Amino acid sequence: MEIETNDASFEKDVIEKSKTVPVLVDFWASWCGPCRMLGPTIEKIAKAKEGKFVLAKLNVEDSQEKASEYAVLSIPAVKLFKNGEVADEFVGAIPETDILNFLKRNGI
Repeated sequence: MEIETNDASFEKDVIEKSKTVPVLVDFWASWCGPCRMLGPTIEKIAKAKEGKFVLAKLNVEDSQEKASEYAVLSIPAVKLFKNGEVADEFVGAIPETDILNFLKRNGI
């Protein structure tokens, strides 16, 4: 499952939902080249693992409050939320195998 989230809906989309299923948040921007490389890879993995986690995409240009709150200093930044908290994270356009290992390490 993939959703778009923003400052207004983040609490419901990410924090509340992560209490029942892990939520992987992709902090990105349209002008970010590495974001455009990482996005399709994460989306492909989310489809393949349908139901194991929710992929939430947050455009940092439109939602600067949440990007600031979660100390996103460089994008792409990906944070895994479980039980309303950040459980793990990575920064940068990493290879698909590394993303799969990241998810496996987190029980996904």
